[in-house]
Amino acid sequence: MSLSDPRFVALSHWLNHYFEAEVTPSLICGDASFRRYFRIHHFGKHYIVSDSPIHLVPIAPFVAVAKAYHAAGLCVPEVLATCNEQGFVLQTDVGEQQLLSVLNRQNVVDYYQQALNLLPTIASVTDTEQGPLTDYDGEFVQRELMIFIDWLVNKHIDYTLTNNEQQMITATFAALTDCAMSQPKVGMHRDYHSRNLLINADKLAVIDFQDAVLGPITYDAVSLLRDCYVRWPDEQVQQLMQYHYQLIKQHKLLDDEVDFTTYQQWFDLMGLQRHIKAAGIFARLYHRDGKRGYLADIPLTLQYIVDIGASYPQIAEFSAWVETVIAPLVQQRPITESTQAGY
Repeated sequence: MSLSDPRFVALSHWLNHYFEAEVTPSLICGDASFRRYFRIHHFGKHYIVSDSPIHLVPIAPFVAVAKAYHAAGLCVPEVLATCNEQGFVLQTDVGEQQLLSVLNRQNVVDYYQQALNLLPTIASVTDTEQGPLTDYDGEFVQRELMIFIDWLVNKHIDYTLTNNEQQMITATFAALTDCAMSQPKVGMHRDYHSRNLLINADKLAVIDFQDAVLGPITYDAVSLLRDCYVRWPDEQVQQLMQYHYQLIKQHKLLDDEVDFTTYQQWFDLMGLQRHIKAAGIFARLYHRDGKRGYLADIPLTLQYIVDIGASYPQIAEFSAWVETVIAPLVQQRPITESTQAGY
């Protein structure tokens, strides 16, 4: 960062005023939105400040959910100060080590059980000071699924759908939407995975929760267990799926008459919805925002669609189409500087 970055200059002035001393923010990273994060050291304490261009990324949802999650007992950043005009949020530092960085096949079950144990608490948060969480309804699900068509199929591989393919996609998306709407709705983080969980002493801290909604009970669990950035052995995922099923029954979040077969179908199809959406988002991040690194994550999301979708008759045709048509075209597509720049 430098004096040529007007937002960084404004951020530094705001922090200096808050601390009544000169502090130097150090860039940590950006995320998949237009947000940037900085770490600050001041008199032996660490802080995080987020920079969110207010016309692109409102800060009020983050602040509201942070308060609600903290009140529920979750380890989350505590908001210390905000600049509503610029979109700056000063918060406590809950850790710098992502859970993903320490996971391996020997410890993943233990760590993921810890992460799953937080979900009933997250599920209990259904409103904030802004009111009820947004409803993740059928229109919301369909809108997310269309990101795959708009950005991966149409934009990234420049593929023109046939009438038969369009009909097949419509039927597939309808089946996935029906499955999502058939599940009990709970408070949902909506981006719950190992990059958004931080090691904080003997517990896990939760971040990046500003998009929380009221949605299907399996969504956060499948987001964690079928991570878009890393894939774990099927037997471990199955073990953890069973753990989550028993956990939500113990917390009375799932009726006793819902058997594991029904739960697993919800889980699998919810995961497919998320992976279809994620593949489209990764393409959008490249073309619209110039974030090239996310292209490397597209093949894993497509492989989930191929492997899991083949087991379900209502998804099998779409799964085979992704395997034989879409995945090869994604693999063949060259990365050029002109497309990297976005438009």
